[in-house]
Amino acid sequence: MFRLITGIPGASGFGSVSTAENVTEGIDATNLTAIITGGASGIGLETARVLAKRNAHVIIAARNMEAANAAKQSILKDYTKAKVTTLKLDLASLDSVEAFSHEFATLNLHLNILINNAGIMFCPFQLSQDGIEMQFATNHLGHFYLTNLLLDKMKETAKSTGIEGRIVNLSSVAHLLTYPEGIAFEQISDKKKYDDKKAYGQSKLANILHANELSRRLESEGVNITVNSVHPGLIMTNLFRYSGILMKMLKLATHILWKNVPQGAATTCYVALHPGLKGVSGNYYVDCNEFKSSSLARDEALAKRLWDFSCSLLKTAGKA
Repeated sequence: MFRLITGIPGASGFGSVSTAENVTEGIDATNLTAIITGGASGIGLETARVLAKRNAHVIIAARNMEAANAAKQSILKDYTKAKVTTLKLDLASLDSVEAFSHEFATLNLHLNILINNAGIMFCPFQLSQDGIEMQFATNHLGHFYLTNLLLDKMKETAKSTGIEGRIVNLSSVAHLLTYPEGIAFEQISDKKKYDDKKAYGQSKLANILHANELSRRLESEGVNITVNSVHPGLIMTNLFRYSGILMKMLKLATHILWKNVPQGAATTCYVALHPGLKGVSGNYYVDCNEFKSSSLARDEALAKRLWDFSCSLLKTAGKA
């Protein structure tokens, strides 16, 4: 908490006041391709802007194509030679995730970096197109399926280029506030058991568990791809559209803890690009420094069960 408030750098040399540009200064991402889900607004857009500034070919994956194309134009306005492509992706629809992967394949690009950034928060109970509670479907299952579909391309890229691939899952300190068992497997889509705050925390816990389990699997295969999860910090973005008044009141009471968008994108960009994290996998980062996640987030048995459960949901939806 002291470092968060003061901004004093941690072991990485960066801290809570570092920006995405700060942590990537001097890094040349030429010849790297990065997919950023939710890259049309908020910290996703800032991540896209900074990676494009560092010469990466950025793929903005977004549900709202009008916003995605506007984001692309805003980046090109500042960096005329930037390489930015927009593709439609609705993470609440497994059909859309599949269509996105097919469309990306037609571009015949390498894939070095996958940033699972998009998410929704505290929404009223609703089911996805596939009949799954919306926060779990969007924040976890859509990204789980997307990552699975893109993994072969990432493995191929890492092998053919010799460049380490990196997967970054955006989680949250909210992973601490979830259901007692962590993941409510038997009541995932039960309206009677639904709590919007705990359901969000559950989906953010799932992001860390997914990253950790995938990291272990890739390490056992000897694949040159790292997987880590991050907490970007408290930032007022469109993520709070379902609880605007509540969060504005909270921000007023805790203003010293909040970040601006460039600061909020810093940890993502640090984990995605910084050479100091080469070969580092299966960790959770806050303010650009490794941080200890909850005991549930570090539970290997829970991570394995979530993996199997997610696969079963995909199978039920005809996607496995």
